[in-house]
Amino acid sequence: MQPPLDSALYYLTNFHKALAWLQARHHDLLLDEELALLRQFGELALPAQALLVRMIMRKGVHFRASKLNYAEIGCPLQAAEALLDHGWVREDAELEPAQLFALLRKAEIIEHFAVGARRSLKKAELLELLAAERPGPRPFADWCPGLDERVLSLCIDGLCERLRLMFFGNLRQDWSEFVLADLGIFRYEPVELSQDSRAFRRRADVDCYLQLQRCRERFEAGEPIGTVLAQIDRLDCATPFLAARRAKLLFRLGQQREREGQLDSALACYADCRYAGARVRRIRLLERLARPAEAHALASQAALAAEDDSEAQAVQRALSRLNRQLGLAPPPKPREPQPSRIELRLPRAANQSVEQAVQAHLSEPHGPVHYVENSLICSLFGLLCWEAIFAPLPGAFFHPFHSGPADLLSSDFHARRAELFGERLALLESGAYREAIRQTYAQKFGTQSPFVFWAALEQPLLEQALACLPAAHLRAWFERLLRDIRANRTGMPDLIQFWPAQRRYRMIEVKGPGDRLQDNQRRWLAFCAEHGMPVDVCYVQWSDT
Repeated sequence: MQPPLDSALYYLTNFHKALAWLQARHHDLLLDEELALLRQFGELALPAQALLVRMIMRKGVHFRASKLNYAEIGCPLQAAEALLDHGWVREDAELEPAQLFALLRKAEIIEHFAVGARRSLKKAELLELLAAERPGPRPFADWCPGLDERVLSLCIDGLCERLRLMFFGNLRQDWSEFVLADLGIFRYEPVELSQDSRAFRRRADVDCYLQLQRCRERFEAGEPIGTVLAQIDRLDCATPFLAARRAKLLFRLGQQREREGQLDSALACYADCRYAGARVRRIRLLERLARPAEAHALASQAALAAEDDSEAQAVQRALSRLNRQLGLAPPPKPREPQPSRIELRLPRAANQSVEQAVQAHLSEPHGPVHYVENSLICSLFGLLCWEAIFAPLPGAFFHPFHSGPADLLSSDFHARRAELFGERLALLESGAYREAIRQTYAQKFGTQSPFVFWAALEQPLLEQALACLPAAHLRAWFERLLRDIRANRTGMPDLIQFWPAQRRYRMIEVKGPGDRLQDNQRRWLAFCAEHGMPVDVCYVQWSDT
């Protein structure tokens, strides 16, 4: 049974759409008992279906029946009868003190558990006392025998999480995406999806993802890192996607070990890690462990094939240090073009950032200054290359709510679309790029994109950029973005100034008192200077200090 499309049960209608999608594309990844559960769900009366979906969409798994009060459902206890019969919901779940306190108001906690001076304690302090005095889980009725309330607990949250992961390919998104899209709050690019469009090919891969998620949660909850590492080592991360998630978690574990001073253990984490930056961390740890020869060998290896510009920059510095320690000749230091320098003393204004102060100071009637940071160049790239970014390649899109392709940050993102990007960038040679960007801006305005910052790209700014930014500079910026999207879509100068009548511009990186250039900013500034792009660094001191 499914609800009518225009009823108050809109969320249930959307849930049915998701289940139909999953059964059509992922049925081979579901066990027979899971498929049976989905079939049985569709046979329930609408109030029971609606109540289950409401519980699935809310945070947590334990709910007071009085808080499940929805007009379209009616009595929640009556609606829950079928769910209790199927075992999908239970009433006698045992609650830890923290779970109990999540269900109770402070006044109820004081009434049932606080006496005397305890009434003045905060809720967290009362929880600590209760956990010490009455440890161990127990049903809600045992905790609060005088409270006329029933608690319903979701028993199929594991399956619900699995279904959500299979649909979205991640656990960041949830079923509210349907509602946000229906309301027009989020607008997604429609990408043609085949019956074979899905995130996972094997059930084992879904299992591995969920197990990695549990490892991450245990780490964040403070479980001993050695225990978490042992669990990670047992996982079969057979696909590049899962291997990348494992590497990221290992990197975080290594960082934590560093913070704890367990350098040898941290080094072991990084040695087994292919996450960006892990090799540099190994070099630094070998230095800290007074093993300069090993550090030098690893840095020399990295210098021959750096994974990105960030690693190349860090390795160059490491080799300079290590060569001095080992008595070797200093490595050749690449010449880094220096941007022009501006020094200002400005009055400090309330509720105004240093960037805004410089913007106001430098703006002219015929030379407006815009605070754009990373938004402008990325947005122009996203508008020109929209068709290439949203090309329906296998493995790039597998549901209707993608803000960008799933492989956006993978090493072969550009290579898989090289011809498509080539066609779009070729428009820069003919001058047709301006109209192409304007058309995409008009047609796609407000549509989710991993590059376009709609709120920051007003029409006057767009037109000034198209009039003043040379096509050769746009091409250089766009090609640099494509070389390493993760690293290069940040670090761009804060401000840009246009002189439309003269069809020229300059970019300005702003540094307040005591602020220094970050590494990614240095790389962007060097790139701009190398390509003859006008860029200044503005150092500000406050005149009232």
